[in-house]
Amino acid sequence: MQIVLIILSILMIAIVVLQSGKSAQSSSSIMGGNDELFANRKERGSELFITRLTAVLGFLFFLICIVMEFLG
Repeated sequence: MQIVLIILSILMIAIVVLQSGKSAQSSSSIMGGNDELFANRKERGSELFITRLTAVLGFLFFLICIVMEFLG
């Protein structure tokens, strides 16, 4: 179980690094770059897949941690 947890951790780190910077968009609105402040941007294609994969990997990580706590 610990090996699976380590593999999930490495995959989560890699997927989070691949995600586009959403914080850069929000910080530009704070700093005064209001050209995209109210833009209705939806994730499509690979961005949507990476977001969903991050959520699934996070859920699996959480689930395995809980199972390891109760079994160990």
